[in-house]
Amino acid sequence: MKKATTLVFAALFLVLSFAVSDFAQTKSRHYSINHREARQQRRIRQGIKSRELTAQEVYKLEKQQAKLRRTEARYRRSGNGLTWRERYKLQRQLNRTSRTIYRQKHDRQDYNRRP
Repeated sequence: MKKATTLVFAALFLVLSFAVSDFAQTKSRHYSINHREARQQRRIRQGIKSRELTAQEVYKLEKQQAKLRRTEARYRRSGNGLTWRERYKLQRQLNRTSRTIYRQKHDRQDYNRRP
C-alpha cells in the first residue's frame, strides 16, 4: 500500500512539473517584452492606417515607445540580461503605454477632424 501511494504521488509530481514548465514557457514566449513592444507598434500603425490617431497622438506614442526602448537597452547593457525588478519596471511601462494607445485610439478624435 505504501509503495502504491508513493508511485501515485511521484506520477502526480511528474505530471504537475511538466504542466508548470509548459505554462512558464508559453507565458514567457507570448508575453515577452520584445513581443509586447512589437504588438504595440502594430497597434500604432493600425491606428494611423485607420485614421483613429492624429499626427500629434502618433508623435507622443512614438516618443513613449522610444523611451521604453532606451530604458530596455540601458537595463540590458548593465549586466547579464534583465533582473526581475528591471523586467517588472519595463512591464509596468508597457502597461501604461498600452493603456495610452487604447485611450488615444478610442477618444473620438481622428485624423480628419481637427479639434
